[in-house]
Amino acid sequence: MAEAAGLAEWIIDQTTDALIYADRAGDIRRWNPAAALLFGFSQEEAIGQNLNLIIPEHLRDAHWAGFDAAMERGQLKLGGRPTLTRGLRKDGRRLYVEMTFALVKDPAGQAVGAVAMARDVTARTEAERAARKASSGQ
Repeated sequence: MAEAAGLAEWIIDQTTDALIYADRAGDIRRWNPAAALLFGFSQEEAIGQNLNLIIPEHLRDAHWAGFDAAMERGQLKLGGRPTLTRGLRKDGRRLYVEMTFALVKDPAGQAVGAVAMARDVTARTEAERAARKASSGQ
């Protein structure tokens, strides 16, 4: 079993997508190296901080309404489908991120937190928007 736990840690640390785990209160408890690269906060800076660390202020109310509802219901509105949203880097720059979410449940089936996988899609999103704008003649 210890070998499996070690393997799980290797996978988390070596995946190229950002992995962020937050407990029921929305406090960051797991932050892999890819999350540090994406958002600019080291693991030491992120662990223990609230998710507001990486959520732009104008999106926080909607985020927390969804997060709290998911914790209470024990299910996600998106059902694991990827969603495009904005993220906030340590330097204050906003980026477009594609994220997937999953609830983490204890053996009794109670949600104990949520895990998100994120990747930077800023360049792709801005190129798509520019192409749409050009094709509409604006």
